[in-house]
Amino acid sequence: MPLHRHRHDVVVVGARAAGAATAMLLARWGHDVVLVDRAEFPSDTVSTHQIARPGVVQLHRWGLLDTVLASGAPAIHEVTFAAEGEAVTRTVKHSAGVDLLVAPRRYIVDTILVEAAARAGVHVRQGVAISEVRRDPAGRATGVSGHDASGAPVEIDARFVVGADGLASMVARRVGAEVIEDRGRNGSVRYAYYEGIAWRGIELFIAERALIGVFPTHDRQACVWVGSPSADAMAARRRAPSAVVAFNDQLRAAAPELADRLREGRRVSRITGMFRMPNLLRRAQGPGWALVGDAGYHRDAVTGYGLSDAYRDAELLACALHRSLTGQADETSALAGYQRERDEALREVFEVTCSLSAYPAVPDFVGLQKRLSRAIEVEAARLATQPIPGGPELART
Repeated sequence: MPLHRHRHDVVVVGARAAGAATAMLLARWGHDVVLVDRAEFPSDTVSTHQIARPGVVQLHRWGLLDTVLASGAPAIHEVTFAAEGEAVTRTVKHSAGVDLLVAPRRYIVDTILVEAAARAGVHVRQGVAISEVRRDPAGRATGVSGHDASGAPVEIDARFVVGADGLASMVARRVGAEVIEDRGRNGSVRYAYYEGIAWRGIELFIAERALIGVFPTHDRQACVWVGSPSADAMAARRRAPSAVVAFNDQLRAAAPELADRLREGRRVSRITGMFRMPNLLRRAQGPGWALVGDAGYHRDAVTGYGLSDAYRDAELLACALHRSLTGQADETSALAGYQRERDEALREVFEVTCSLSAYPAVPDFVGLQKRLSRAIEVEAARLATQPIPGGPELART
């Protein structure tokens, strides 16, 4: 027998950054939302997990930033850029209501969002694998089906189905969401965690055909990552006897001073990441369904913007669904508006990301980083002025 026959307002498939945030915001408005994920939280995922200022602004607006900091994620107040033998350290200024950056581990920050969703009234179902999107004879999405951890069937009916199930989204495949823009898979990122070193804040080392990053995180560790063209990363791996040797070779070639410092500490994880990161957009909506997060839009990690994109788009989608569910707009115009707003909001950082993932000459790379910084500040300032879904407006700062 199916475990669910009640018809909900929204079912969200995928309970990480974008999915949990979308569900939480809708529930804060009083909507009946089910959030499902095959994982049991806490659960980790591949991510370098630094959150740029717009993402930090979102956590602050939603009342979750203090919880993230209380989890042990260090407040980051300095960013150092090193290129062509020179290093510049900048203090994170107070802007858009926040004066820090943060890089929490995904198994912690995702769990914080799932728990916040549950507190808001979301029906959270972990360990549920969704395999189908059910549709009516006219093709409109009407719910999902799959099975729980015991193998028992699960059927969930809903007015809207949201796919927040990542780059390989099952929801996107089942509803036929086509790729509307594909800018290639040019970049690679590989990373590991290190401890035993006094971290200086975020550090970025720009070299020919490489960007090295250090993001301080929980337990006095740091995520240390190597970004490079995919061809370079794969060639380094073919030359080396192990992933560790390949990682160290690339790191030493691009940031020898950092490589020396890391010898004073200890690597406490395996090397992981992606060799070919796509830059693509999918159609984000259709009759009865919508995509959010990596399910609808994926970009290279070179700009460290994935979580900020996810949090922004979660709010855009929640607002659109709220308008439709409350009769303020018809479904077609509400979802089309979400697509339009998403596409406009992502454009500048997406273009910079595509250019950076080609790893141009260092002066050009530095210029693109400056363009990225400007885009980040503009978006953070815009987000800080928006009404908070389900709550009072953010006090102007």
